[in-house]
Parts: sequence; structure tokens; C-alpha cells
Amino acid sequence: MLSRTARRLVADVPAIAAAHFEAEADPYHATDNPGGHVNLGTADNRLVWDLLAPRLAHAGPPRASDCQYGPLHGTPELRAAVAALLGPRWNTAIDPDDLVVVSGATAALDVLATALCDPGEAIVVPAPYYAAFDTDLAGRSGARLIPAPMDETTGYALDPEVVGRVLKRARGDGVAVRALAITSPSNPVGHVHPGPVLREVLRVAREHDVDVIADEIYAHSVFGADPFVSMLDPAVSGDHAHRVHGIWGFAKDFGLPGLKVGVLHTRDPDVRAAARALAYFAPVSTQTQATLTRLLDDALWVRDFLYESRRRLGRSYASAAALLADGGIPHVEADGGFSIWIDLSGRLPDPTPEGEHELWRRIFHSARVNVLPGAVFGCPRPGWFRLCHATDAGTVAAGVVRLARVMGETT
Repeated sequence: MLSRTARRLVADVPAIAAAHFEAEADPYHATDNPGGHVNLGTADNRLVWDLLAPRLAHAGPPRASDCQYGPLHGTPELRAAVAALLGPRWNTAIDPDDLVVVSGATAALDVLATALCDPGEAIVVPAPYYAAFDTDLAGRSGARLIPAPMDETTGYALDPEVVGRVLKRARGDGVAVRALAITSPSNPVGHVHPGPVLREVLRVAREHDVDVIADEIYAHSVFGADPFVSMLDPAVSGDHAHRVHGIWGFAKDFGLPGLKVGVLHTRDPDVRAAARALAYFAPVSTQTQATLTRLLDDALWVRDFLYESRRRLGRSYASAAALLADGGIPHVEADGGFSIWIDLSGRLPDPTPEGEHELWRRIFHSARVNVLPGAVFGCPRPGWFRLCHATDAGTVAAGVVRLARVMGETT
């Protein structure tokens, strides 16, 4: 008989993963499989493989040391290379000893939630929020998520006042809130949060005595006019810096999700010790770490690669946004990440979660387009969907055409 924990994990397989694998089992191709699924639901950067392939080949064959045991929380070489990469982006000096390398950002979030929360304690998340947070932060830790619903009229912009009200109400209800989790650039909406807003959020966190989980896995994937500001920037975190824990990984900025390498940064010695202990259950192969260390060896290549990736993402977003406008599909303007937050509420059979699910089923099964419904992101109002654009332009165009056709059929 399965344990209660195992039953909960089986029941909570993220909707993103299920839809992804079904779509990828029969993928669209303009000539070979024109009736296949158009996968616009998975946040992969598929625009940069031509740049990565030769650089990865340049890493060369594995050496004996690459195939032996290494520190389970990350080799010193990779942690030093990541510290050198992230320090300028986070605008702070990073001690490699404050980094814990594990098998993906999912594992880093799971490790951090387990280190911060006992079962039943809570993490507040501005909503809509990254759909896999339900599993990543709460699946094994036993923590619970409390959404802080943002306002649709502002495009779901991060509002520190709302965060504060939700924290105060939870505490008033006797809930032990341990942390606040924020994505920046935000997923699914694509906002790059301004420095003053982040400073106010950190003030609220300090006032309510909670830690901050700063998921900045898209930190180098900002293409809009607004500059990226990190929550780990001392000008933002201030005297709360030791309670701001950063999450990053190679899946998004470097388009390498299959390598499963995530990074947790913390200045709290107790959290760091716990994370290192938990890394025992989620280590990254030493060969993979050696490959990524060599990938980062050439600072000039890294600079040029990230610049070109941002340029391509900006072009991809602009093209997809224009297609959506032509199809009469409203969306929130994005400045970073791989997704566009689109408004299909006017096409719901009825303005309820059930109506949203019915529309999603029609899009996925009839039009064979994978976009994810707002319900899995904790969206306060039915009718919003996440569309990911960082893939072949022809594939995005085919998906939007199909989507617009379904929208026309529902009017």
C-alpha cells in the first residue's frame, strides 16, 4: 500500500508536464506531420540550439575525474563559474560556498521549501503564479501555498500592498507563514518587476518576518525596455539579504532543460547546511557539471550567447504578439521570459472554472494546440491562458492560426 505522501505526489503530477508529454508524443511539423500537436504550452527556449551545439561539442570527451564522485552539492569549479555568471546579473558579490547545485530548479525549490517549512506551514505566492509551484514548493515539503491575487486591470502587476494584506490575513487566521515566493521575470505573465516595487515587497517581507524565495530562472531572458532588477541586489534586499534565497538554473537562459541543473543561493548558514544535506537526494552528475563548467569558461562566448538569445526572444515575442493581435486575441505585454498571457475570457462558454476547462479541452483536443489554462496558475479569473513563443516561428504561427480559428468558432 502506498504512503499518504506517495499518493499525494501521484495525484499532483503538474498539468504542465502531462500536457507537454501528450503534445510531444505527436508533434506538429509543417510537412511531415501538419496535423500534429502544436506545443505552445512548454516554456523551452528552442531558439538557440545552433549556438549551443558547437560550444557543447567543444567541451570535449569526458575525463576520468568527470566520472568519479564529486561533492553532492556541486563541484567547486561549477559553483565558481556560476558565481561569476550570476554576480553581475544579481548586482552582488556571490560566494561560491553559498551556492548549492542540484538536479534542476524544481529540486532547488523543493529543497528550499523543505528547509524553510514544516508540513502545514505556508508560502504566499502572488497569483497568477508558476503552475509547478504547487508541486515544487508543496509536493514533498508538506507546505501549503496561499495565493495573493493580483489585479487584472493592471495586467496582474505585482502589488506589494496586496501581498501585505494576504500575509496579515493569514497570520490573523493563525496560519504559520514562512516565506513569500516571487518569480522575476514573472511566469506566466512576463513582467519584469521594477526596483521600487521589489524594494517594497522586501519591506513587507521584513515587516511580516518571512523569508523570500526569489525564483529568477529567467534572469538573462529579458528583452523589453525595462531593465532586470534582482531581489538579491543589495539595493533591493537591504538588511533582509540573509533571508532572500535565489533560484536559478540552466534550463531557461541557456536552453538546456534536459541537463537538469538548478542552483540555490542562500546566505543563511542553517538553510545552506540543510540544502547541502538535502542535495544528497538530488545530485547532478559530475560529467554534466564538468560540461557546464567548460561551457561557461569563455566569458566572451557567454556574453555574446546571452545577448543573441535575448535578441531572438525579443523578435519571437514581437512576432507572436503581432499574430495574436491579427487574430483578435488580447494579451498582457511581456518584457521577459518565454510566455505570453492571453485573454480568452470573451470566448468562454460560461465564465466559470468549468467553462475555462471546457474551452481548454476544445483547444487541446480539437485544435491540437497546447496552451495552458489560467486555473493551473492560480489565476483569480477564468479565461486567461499561457502561450509560449520561444520556438520555431512557423510553429508559433500555425498554433496561433488554429487558436484564432477556435476563437472564431466560439463567438
